[in-house]
Amino acid sequence: MNPCEEALSSLLLEDVRQRLRKAFRGPGTASAPQSSRLTANQDRGKRTVAVQEELRRAHIEGAIAWLRVELLEMRSQNHQLAQTLLDLSTGIQRLRNETEMTAPLESKTLSIAEGQE
Repeated sequence: MNPCEEALSSLLLEDVRQRLRKAFRGPGTASAPQSSRLTANQDRGKRTVAVQEELRRAHIEGAIAWLRVELLEMRSQNHQLAQTLLDLSTGIQRLRNETEMTAPLESKTLSIAEGQE
């Protein structure tokens, strides 16, 4: 687990812990003074913003990782295409050379055949 995921997990766990405490506090417990309630709400709001920021960062990092994978795949395909083009070029050159070498032989054979007739 990378540091970003660890930070996100700890923030989410802290939020869950706070919600569980609040849920199981029950109606019989003494309520906190007004100022501490405001502070608790402000802290919760800050944690929520922090969690949202971490989620946004994790989403961006995921998108960047996906782009890296796609770019690597494109690089691999580019390499394969370049290799195919080189192979085709070599094959075309080989066929040209064969054609150039056989053309004079065919011409000579034709002239000999015509001379015998």
